[in-house]
Amino acid sequence: MAQCVQSVQEFVQDSFVPMVAVLCSDEAERLTSKNKLNFAELLRPFCRLTSEGHLRDPNNQLLVVKNLRICVTKVVPSTAPPLLGAALSPGQRHHLDQVVLSCQPQEGAVSTAVAAGDYDLSFNASTPWFEVYRENFLQSMPASDHEFLNHYLACLLVVSSGEAAPVEQFVKLSQEQHRIQHSGDFTKPKWFIPNTLKYYVLLHDVGQGDERRAEAVYEDMKQRYGPQGCYLLKINSLVAEQEEQIHDLWTHYLRSQDQADDNVGPAVSSSVDKSGSTTQEPSADTGGRLEQDSASASREADITAGGHGACLTLSDHDRIRQFVQEFTFRGLLPHIEKNIRQLNDQLVSRKGLSRSLFTATKKWFGGGKAPEKSVSEPKSTGGLLYPPEAPELQIRKMADLCFLVQHYELAYSCYHTAKKDFLSDQAMLYAAGALEMAAVSAFLQGGAVRPYPAHYMDTAIQTYRDVCRNVVLAERCALLSAEILKSQAKYSEAAALLIKMTSEDSDLRSALMLEQAAHCFINMRTRMLRKFAFHMILAGHRFSKAGQKRHALRCYCQAMQVYKGRSWSLAEDHINFTVGRQSFTLGRPEKAAQAFKQILTNDSRQTAAQQGAFLREYLYVYKTVISRSGVRLPQLPLPCIHGAATRVYFGHERRLAEGEKQAATHVSLDQEYDAEQAAMWCKLEEQLVAAANRGVVPANFQPSQCYLNSQTDNLRHPLAVVEEPVVVEVVFRNPLKVPLALSRLSLVWKFTRDTHAAAAAEDAGEELVSNQDTLEQESRQTDDVLTTETILDFHLAPEETKMARLRVLPHRTGCLSITGVVYDLAAASPAETPDDDDGLLKAETIIVSGKQDLKIRGPRLNHTKEDKMFVRYGPDRRLEPIVTPPMPLMEVFFLQFPTALLCGEIRKAYVEFCNVSGVSLCGLRVASTHPEFFTFGNPSAGTPLTPLSPASAENFSAYKTLAAAPGSGAACETLVSADDFGPTSDVVDVPVGGTLEPGHSVQLPLWLRGPDQEGVHEINFLFYYESPDKRSKISHRVVRHSVFICASRSLSVQASAHASAIPPQQGQDQDGGSTLVFIDVENINTSDAGVREFHIVQVSSGSQHWSLSKCINPAKDKDCKVSSKERAKLCFRAAPCKARRASLDRAEMFTFADVNLSDERIVSSATPCGDFFFRCRRTSKACRADACSSGSRTPSGGRSLGEDLVRVVNECDRLDLNIIVIWKAYVVEDSKQLILEGQLHVALQAVGEEATSLAPKQDTQEMVLLKFKSDPPPPAVPPSTQLSRLIKSNLRYSETYAHDFAHDSVCVVPVCLVLSNCCRTDVDITVDLRHKTTSSEWSECACSFTWVGQTRYRLALCPRQTRHLELQACFLMPGVYNINTHAVCAAPCLDGHHRDDANAQTEVAQHGAGPALIVITDSSQ
Repeated sequence: MAQCVQSVQEFVQDSFVPMVAVLCSDEAERLTSKNKLNFAELLRPFCRLTSEGHLRDPNNQLLVVKNLRICVTKVVPSTAPPLLGAALSPGQRHHLDQVVLSCQPQEGAVSTAVAAGDYDLSFNASTPWFEVYRENFLQSMPASDHEFLNHYLACLLVVSSGEAAPVEQFVKLSQEQHRIQHSGDFTKPKWFIPNTLKYYVLLHDVGQGDERRAEAVYEDMKQRYGPQGCYLLKINSLVAEQEEQIHDLWTHYLRSQDQADDNVGPAVSSSVDKSGSTTQEPSADTGGRLEQDSASASREADITAGGHGACLTLSDHDRIRQFVQEFTFRGLLPHIEKNIRQLNDQLVSRKGLSRSLFTATKKWFGGGKAPEKSVSEPKSTGGLLYPPEAPELQIRKMADLCFLVQHYELAYSCYHTAKKDFLSDQAMLYAAGALEMAAVSAFLQGGAVRPYPAHYMDTAIQTYRDVCRNVVLAERCALLSAEILKSQAKYSEAAALLIKMTSEDSDLRSALMLEQAAHCFINMRTRMLRKFAFHMILAGHRFSKAGQKRHALRCYCQAMQVYKGRSWSLAEDHINFTVGRQSFTLGRPEKAAQAFKQILTNDSRQTAAQQGAFLREYLYVYKTVISRSGVRLPQLPLPCIHGAATRVYFGHERRLAEGEKQAATHVSLDQEYDAEQAAMWCKLEEQLVAAANRGVVPANFQPSQCYLNSQTDNLRHPLAVVEEPVVVEVVFRNPLKVPLALSRLSLVWKFTRDTHAAAAAEDAGEELVSNQDTLEQESRQTDDVLTTETILDFHLAPEETKMARLRVLPHRTGCLSITGVVYDLAAASPAETPDDDDGLLKAETIIVSGKQDLKIRGPRLNHTKEDKMFVRYGPDRRLEPIVTPPMPLMEVFFLQFPTALLCGEIRKAYVEFCNVSGVSLCGLRVASTHPEFFTFGNPSAGTPLTPLSPASAENFSAYKTLAAAPGSGAACETLVSADDFGPTSDVVDVPVGGTLEPGHSVQLPLWLRGPDQEGVHEINFLFYYESPDKRSKISHRVVRHSVFICASRSLSVQASAHASAIPPQQGQDQDGGSTLVFIDVENINTSDAGVREFHIVQVSSGSQHWSLSKCINPAKDKDCKVSSKERAKLCFRAAPCKARRASLDRAEMFTFADVNLSDERIVSSATPCGDFFFRCRRTSKACRADACSSGSRTPSGGRSLGEDLVRVVNECDRLDLNIIVIWKAYVVEDSKQLILEGQLHVALQAVGEEATSLAPKQDTQEMVLLKFKSDPPPPAVPPSTQLSRLIKSNLRYSETYAHDFAHDSVCVVPVCLVLSNCCRTDVDITVDLRHKTTSSEWSECACSFTWVGQTRYRLALCPRQTRHLELQACFLMPGVYNINTHAVCAAPCLDGHHRDDANAQTEVAQHGAGPALIVITDSSQ
C-alpha cells in the first residue's frame, strides 16, 4: 500500500474512538453561530487530548491512556429503519465520491523515483485521496446492534448563561435525551449503555453576557450535578475594537466532516404505508451527521467564505481545550471505568466465576496463549439476535469499552470469549465482529505478546461478505487488516486481501483497492513492476467507471512507465487511447493530442478499423487544440518522415529525347546512389579540372554535387543557380493500416538575400523572407523571390512508403534554407472506415492543416579526442543551398548511338550539344572511363569522305579510302606525328569552335569502336564546360552520360615475329635485316547469326621503328574471306623504317604502312583508324606500365650487371610493331544490306613473342600469404634464347663446285662468312672454325672436310654493323658436304669495354642457320 501520514497504530486508534453526543438550547446555538459554527463543530479541533489520562481496570491496575481522541457530534434523531445489510446510503456513496474527487495530487508535487532493473519509475508514494476516503468511510459507518464502538457514551447538554432559567433548560434537555434514548420511537442514534453520562455545560458569552450571573448559575449547577458533572465555558472574548489575526482551525475539519453531513443531501429511506403510498423521510447516521438541505447550503457557504471562530481569542482556544480535557478526564474516563467494573461484576456474578473476568480469562486461556488457527464453518447462514441484556452482548460491550480506553489485553480476552459464545450460537454477524476486534486488539498489544492473527481477519471478511452480506463491514475489516499487514511488510498478503474486495457493486471502492494493491506490488522486496502496472490499469478503468476521470488519467500515466518501449504495443495503444480520451474530457486537449500521437506514430498491431477510429479521434482532438491555441500550422505526427532519406537535386530534369535523339543520362532522382560510381565520376572530374588548369588540380577543388543524399558529403553548403529548380525528395511512411489523404503539399523555406540584393532593395526588413507567414495566414504567396510548387493530392496507402518530389524555383541570389513541409491531413471517409459509437465523434471527413520539420542529423564526428569520448554529430547542409547568379546549362544528345557492337567494330554516331541557358559556355571537354572507345576525329590528319548528316550516312564507310593498284603486294607508307592525334591524356577537347552561344547547338560526328573483350561494358562520359565569367562561385559544370554496350565476338588475330635468316642483299639497306610476321585470323563469331563471313581487306602497321613491307604469300584472290570457325594465315615481311633517320630530330613520329588485300586502300593514318590506333596504344602501354610497376623492383643503390645485360638483350629483340587488321562484314537486316567495318590491333613487342587481339581475362587473385619481411629480388639473368640471337651469320658460297681431283687431290673452295649485329650495342664475337657439329643428321655430310687458314677469329661489331670473313674449305673427294660447322659466340659489350680472350668463356653460342650444303664434283670424270 501507499505511504500514509498516520502510523498504523494511530490509524486503528482513530478508527474507534469514544462517541459523545451534543444537545444544545437555541440560545446556545445562537452564541456559537457567531463563529459560523455549532457547538460540536466548535469543539472538533480540540478533541485530541495532548496529556495522558488514567483509570484502573477491574484488577485495580493503573491504566495510562495516551493520545486519546473523542468524537463530538450533534444529535439528530431518526425514526427510519436501518438499511438492509447495513449498506451505505446513496447519499453517503455520493459523499465518498465527492471526497475522492476533491482530493487530487498537487501539480508539481514531489514524486518518488524507483529504479528496478532497467526500469526508472516516478509515481506518487502517498495517496491522500485514499486516506481521506478511508477516514470518511469509517466516519460514515452506520451503527449496528452487534457492536457498540460507534454508540454514544455520553451526552453534552449545553445551555447559554443568557437564558432566563438555565437550570430549567438543562432539565428540558435532559428529558429530551432520555426520551430519544428510552422511548423506543427512534432507531437512531444508538446509545452505549442505558445510564448515559450527562455532562452539563454552561456556555457564557464574554462579550455580551453577565459574568456574575453566569458564575452564580454555575455554582448552582455544581450543587445540583456535582463539580465533576458540569462546566462553565466562556467564549467570544474578542471585542470589535481588537484586530487579532488568528488562524482558522476549523476549515480542515469542516471540509471533511461537513461534506459527510451536507454535500450529499439527506439520505432517503422509503417506507410504504398501508395505502401503498411511499413516503420519504430524511435519515441520519449514528452521529446525526446528515442534516437538511437548507442548513447544509448555508454551511457550505460559510466554509467557502472562511472566517470561523472570528469572535474567539487564543484564550478562548485554551479554555475550549481545557474544557475538553476536563470533560474527558473528570467525566468520561471515570464513567467508562465505572461501567467496566459494573459489567465485570455482573458477568462474574452471573456466571458464578471468579471475582474478575480478567483473572478468569487468564485461567481459561493460560495467559498469553496464541489463538487457534482456524474457525469451524457455521452450520447455517442464519443469524441470531440477542436481547440487550444478554450476557454475550455484555461481554462484547465490556470488550468495546476496554478497547476504547486502550486496554487491549482485557479487550482481546473479552472478544475471544465472546467469539466462542457467538460461534456456538451460530450468531455469525456477532462472531465476525468479535473476530475482527480480537485481531485488532492482538495487534495493538505492545511487546509482541501474541502474533497478529491474520486468519481471524480473513474469516471475519469472509463471514461479513458471504454469510452476512454486509459489504460495508467487510470493507472496514479489509482496510484495517491491509494496513496492519503493510506495517509488517506482508505486501503480498495485503495485495491479495485488497484484490478480494473488488466487486461490481462499487467502482470507487474497487478502484481504490486495486490502486493500493498495485502499490503493494511495487513496495515488495522484489518489486513486481508488471503487476503494479496491470493493477494500475485496472484501477484506472474502475476510476473511469466511477466518474473519477483525473484519478483514472493518473493511474494510466503511471502504468505507461512500465509498458512504454517494451514491445507491449497493444497495451501501449490501450493506455494512450484511454489517456487521450480522459485528457480530452478533462479539458486537456494538448495532452490528449500527445497521447493519440503516440498511437499513430508507433508500429501498432491494431486492426484497420480500430486505427481508423484512433485517427478520427486524433484529428478531432488536434483540431480542438489548434482552435484553442491559435497556431495555424502545428506539428503533425502523420505521416512519418524519414529525414535521413531526404534527397536533393539541383537543376532541371533532363529533357526527354525526341525521335532518334537520345539524351544524356546525367543525374536524376530515379538513380540509386553508388559510392563506387561517385568515386569514379570524381576521378574523371579531377582529370578534366586538371586539364583545364594546366595539369594541376586547384587546392579548393570540390566535385560537382547536383544530387545529395545521406551518403554524400553534406558538410558544406551546396550551390544552386538562379532560375534552376531545387527538387527535394521527401520519403513519407504511413504507419497505419488505413489510408492517409494529404493535400496542398509544399515546402516551407526561409530565404536570405545576399548583400548586393539587399543593398539594391534598400530595405533591411526584407533581407529575410519566409513563406511560413503566408501559409499561416492562408494568403497568396508572392513569387518574386521563390516559386513554390504545390502537390494538390498525395495519397498514402496503408503501411505504404512513398516519395514526394517538391520543387522551389529561386529567382534571386542568396541563401536558401528548406525547413519543412506543410500539408493538409485528412482522415478516411465514412465509407472506408466504420463508425465508432464509443468515440469522441462519428466518422466524418476532418481536415487538419499542419507541418513537419525536416530534421536531418549529420554524420558522427570522430576526429578529435572529444568527438570520440562524446556522441557528436556534424552539420548536414543539403537543405541549405546558396543560390548563385546564372550559369550556362548544356544538354547533350546522341544520334545513332548503338547498343551492340562487334569486337573492334567501327561505327559512326553523332552528338549534339545545346546551350539552353542565357549564358555562353566555353572550354568544352570530355573524359571517359574507356577513352579508347570513341573519338571526335583529327581534322589535321584528314577527315574521311563521309556525309556529315546522320540521315545520309547509310552504307558509307567510316574510313578514308583510296583506290589501290590491283596486284600490288607492296606496302604504302605514311609518316605522321602522334601530336596530330591530340594530347596523350585521356581528356579530349570537343571541337565546337570555342564558345557556344545561348540558344545555339552544334552537332559533331563521333566514331565508336567496339571493345576488344566480349560482354556488356559500361561506358561513362563526363562532359565539362565553363562560364566565360571566371568570378562565378561555380567554376565549371558537368554532364554525365552512361551507356551500356554489348560486345560480341568478331575475329581473333594472333601474330608472331621471327627473324629472317636471309642476309641483306646487295643494294638493300645495310642497317639491319628483315623480320617475318605471321598472322592467324580466326572467325570466332557465334552469337550474331547475321554475320556469315568476314573479309580481311587490309593489314596495316604503325610503329616508330618497323613497318610492314609486303605480303610474301599473296593468294590469287586478293580478298581474304574467313567464314564461321575458319582460320586464315598470312605472312608479311617487316623491315626497319626508312624514314627513321631523317626523323630522329622529331619526337613521336610513326610510320603507317598499309598492305591492302582488296582493290581499295584504307588510309590507316587518318581518322578514325589512326585515332583508335593511338588510343589503344596508350591504353595497352599504360597497362604494361602498371604490370611492370607491380612486378619486382630493384633495390635502391644502382642497377646490377645482370640488369644491364637484360636491357641490352631486350634491345636486340625489340620490335614495337603494331599490327592493324581491318575487316568488313556484310549483314542483311530489315531487307537492307549493311556493311560492318572494324579493326583489330595486335602489338608485337619483340621478336619471337606472340600477341593476340583478344583482351586478356582478369583472373581472380589467389590468396597469398602475408610476408612481414620482403625477400630480396633474384638477380636479373637474361634467358639463353635471347642471348643466342645477338648475331646473325650466313655463309655465301657456290652451291656446286667442280674440281679435277686427278690433277689436284685437294680441293679448296672460297667461302664468305657474313656476320650481322642485330642489336643496338657493340658485340664481341668469337668465330671458331674447329668446332664440329653435333647433329647426327648431317654428321656424314661433314666428314673429310676441313677449314684451312686461320681457324679462330676475334672481332667486335658496332650496332647494326655487318662484317664479311673470307674463309677456305678443303675437300679431298667429291660428295655432298655440310660446311655449316663453325661456331659463332657473342656477348654484348657493356659500358664500352671489350672482352679479351680470358673472358671469352662468358660468350654465348649464337643460333646458326640451317645446314649449308655444297656439292663437290670431279671434273676429271
